This record gives sequence, C-alpha cells and structure tokens, in this order.
Amino acid sequence: MLRILYYKMPSKCLEIHIEEETITRVNFCDKTLNCIVEGSFEEEVLRQFAEYFSGKRQEFDLPYFATGTPFQLMVWEELLKIPYGETRSYWELAEAIGKPKAARAVGNALNANPVAIIIPCHRVIASGGKLGGFGGGTELKRQLLELEKRGKL
Repeated sequence: MLRILYYKMPSKCLEIHIEEETITRVNFCDKTLNCIVEGSFEEEVLRQFAEYFSGKRQEFDLPYFATGTPFQLMVWEELLKIPYGETRSYWELAEAIGKPKAARAVGNALNANPVAIIIPCHRVIASGGKLGGFGGGTELKRQLLELEKRGKL
C-alpha cells in the first residue's frame, strides 16, 4: 500500500512515497500539507531528512527502490560516490561511467532520478560551474549545494 509523507523545506516541500517500508519516490512539490505519521519507519524517514537539512546528516540510511534503464542505474550508482559537499560535472560523471561522450544522456538520467536528494543528483553541475537543471529548480539546487558546503539550509 502506498503511503505519502510530506516534508516541508524552507522553499519547497518533499513528497515522499513509501511502499512496504521502502522509499519509492521523492518529488518536489509546493504543497504545505501536514502528514500523519503512522509508524516508526515514517518517523525515521522524517528524522533523517530533518537531520540532512539541518546539516547533521551527510548520507541517508534508508531503504529505497530506484528502477530505471541499465544506463540510468549506472549513473545513479556513480552519483552515490560523489562525497557530501562536492560536485562533479555532467562530463566528469559520464567519464566516470566509461561513457565520455554521454554527458547529455547523463543529464537525462539525472532528470529521471526517482529518489532525489537520497541519490544526490543536485551534486552535478555544468563544466563551466553553472548549476544546470534540477527538478526542484536551480535556486533549490543552489541552496542544497550551499547546505552541504556550510552545514544548514
């Protein structure tokens, strides 16, 4: 059974989909709904997001399921290797997966990331240092990168 949690950030909201104690999707939304927390797993999910956004957590320890093409899965696996507070360019990510001419395809794979923030697609920027695209908007991407550099959103 699908359960949905909402986590309110300063500028956006996260809509977190949970099925059988596994996160299946994290979307950005503009809703300001309060959620009813029904169990310890939901409490843990909200606690870990609160710790991340307060600068106390650098990686998540939550089960998630991210389905995609073999190429997308390869890109998402590489994203998990980017250390907290660091960035990589689309080209560097393409190079790291052995597909140096696939920077644009890497961007498409990032756009398809079903569990944003947990799989940190916000850590990928353009080669010239520009932010590039992001599902939550470039301002939120800038805020997340700043959070990881300075420690609090």
